[in-house]
Amino acid sequence: MKDILQKAAQIRLVVFDVDGVLTDGSLFIGDDGQEYKAFHSRDGLGMKLLKRSGVEIGIITARTSNVVRHRMESLGIKHVYQGRMEKFPALEEIIADLDLQLDQVAYVGDDLIDLPVMRQVGLAIAVQDAHPLARQHAHWQTPHNGGRGAARDVCELIMQAQGTLDAQFAEYLE
Repeated sequence: MKDILQKAAQIRLVVFDVDGVLTDGSLFIGDDGQEYKAFHSRDGLGMKLLKRSGVEIGIITARTSNVVRHRMESLGIKHVYQGRMEKFPALEEIIADLDLQLDQVAYVGDDLIDLPVMRQVGLAIAVQDAHPLARQHAHWQTPHNGGRGAARDVCELIMQAQGTLDAQFAEYLE
């Protein structure tokens, strides 16, 4: 765990996949073609706390959805890349924009499509119920499943490693 905390202490950007990471992977599609997804509220608060602690957040997803756009806008996340089957070029755009290096990036994934990015970043994270190959190539696995608190696990790990967790919690304890 010490090695994971050392890696997490260097992180300046966390990039999340959506389906299977920020959601449980279920896709609800109505007769009219409208897509619905369920996001965990604690994940959202964790992402806000992490952002407030000085770590940037990005989203790279293969699917395109207005639901994702709305959710990320509500969280104040501006680095949102949808419809990206090849995720690494999108990551390169984000790190160029933020003037970061790959070892300053954590990526959270759950499936094969995430492996090209996971294998390049400083901290590769797989959600608890990720595909076995994603878990195999991860530096760390979340205690919770995708869409069930996994993003919060990641946010708290990074804040703990960077010494900002207590300060973020303190506001709620006053």
